Amino acid sequence: MTAREGRVTRPNAVCVMDPAVASRILPQELRDRLSASVRLAADPVVLDREADFPAALADADILISGWGCPALTAEVLARAPRLRAVMHAAGTVKSLVSDVVWERGIAVSSAADANAGPVVSYAVALIALAARRTLSMAARYQDGWPDFDARSGADGLTVGILGASRIGRRVITELVAADAAYHVLVSDPYLTDEDARLLGAERVELPDLCRRSGVVSIHAPLLSETTGLFDSDLLALIPDGGALINTARGSIVDTDALTAECASGRLEAYLDVTDPEPLSADHPLLNLPNVLVTPHIAGTQGDEVARLGRYAVEEVERWVAGQPLRGEVTRQTLPRLA
Repeated sequence: MTAREGRVTRPNAVCVMDPAVASRILPQELRDRLSASVRLAADPVVLDREADFPAALADADILISGWGCPALTAEVLARAPRLRAVMHAAGTVKSLVSDVVWERGIAVSSAADANAGPVVSYAVALIALAARRTLSMAARYQDGWPDFDARSGADGLTVGILGASRIGRRVITELVAADAAYHVLVSDPYLTDEDARLLGAERVELPDLCRRSGVVSIHAPLLSETTGLFDSDLLALIPDGGALINTARGSIVDTDALTAECASGRLEAYLDVTDPEPLSADHPLLNLPNVLVTPHIAGTQGDEVARLGRYAVEEVERWVAGQPLRGEVTRQTLPRLA
């Protein structure tokens, strides 16, 4: 270990994640690649009990975590004296890290960038469906094809984006480049008018965004100020025939208020996340023809999850080489992340 960098030349690494996905996130080729940089256990650690977690970290310099990894509490870290870096092969680290992680100076990286691409593609696809009022049109199909005047398209549609997050920005970029010539509004308290202009969007306050948008897509983190943000008053501002898309966090939307709006037939909703999650089998949102609820599938799925493992492995290689981490998360940036 060098005194200046606090690193060992060939550190010990341990992988802790849900065994149901571990082999897909870190297939053999990625474990082989890791082994070129670190001393790695042959397979990801499978914990029978959360109480076994501290022992798994006893000699680890690097933790490669994923879905199912227990939280890094003060009690856990007290028994992990060598731990210097956490490479999370998933998105948010909010349920993983604690204040003691920052106090110990442990480097933290998230593979959220690798997870963002599928979410962006999914959200843009839902916007295209919403532009055509796809759910309402499909519900009317059995009664005969709608007249031409009853149809709607995407050209010139005003789309409102809540949150200039890494995903929100990429969604805006996709919409601005689309043939449909969308007019894009964005609302984010940390975004300036100039920042929005450079993205090709118009910055507005959220109530104005709702009033002016035919489709509203949520890409904000779940914070105290965003919890229940889309309440009955805000939803009522979205024009008749409009749509709400949520691929962010279910608790940003007041479920009862949205249910009432959709039950009236006034709005469509395309929901990849809900509150609660999952909804009960008899929840009215699941039976409304103008609502699509999917089981949190916007992010990486199936074989795509290897992207998360590849990102984490690359971060390990960067850390061992003393290079900056691409997905670094700090105490300061964490609150604004999803």
